[in-house]
Amino acid sequence: MEVVIVTQTDCHFCEMATEILDRLRAEFGLKIHHIDLAGEDGKLIVQKFGLLFPPGILIGDELVSYGRPSERKLRREFAKRLGRTTK
Repeated sequence: MEVVIVTQTDCHFCEMATEILDRLRAEFGLKIHHIDLAGEDGKLIVQKFGLLFPPGILIGDELVSYGRPSERKLRREFAKRLGRTTK
C-alpha cells in the first residue's frame, strides 16, 4: 500500500507520524514516501487537499490524517483498505 507523509522540519507530530508508520510498515506492507511541505510537491498537496498543518498522511489520492497522528485510526484505515478487521 502506497502511503505519502507530508512533513516539515522541527515538527514533533511529524516525527510521531513517521514512527507510527515505521511500526505499521511490515504489518500492512506499506511503501512510505516522505514529502517536504515546503517543496514543490508539498505545496501542490497543500493546495489540492487543503492540508491545514503537518503532518499530512495520504493513502492513494485521499488525505486520511493531518496534525497529531493516531496509531489506532491509521491502523483501522489500513486494515479497512485491506479488508481486515482490527482488534
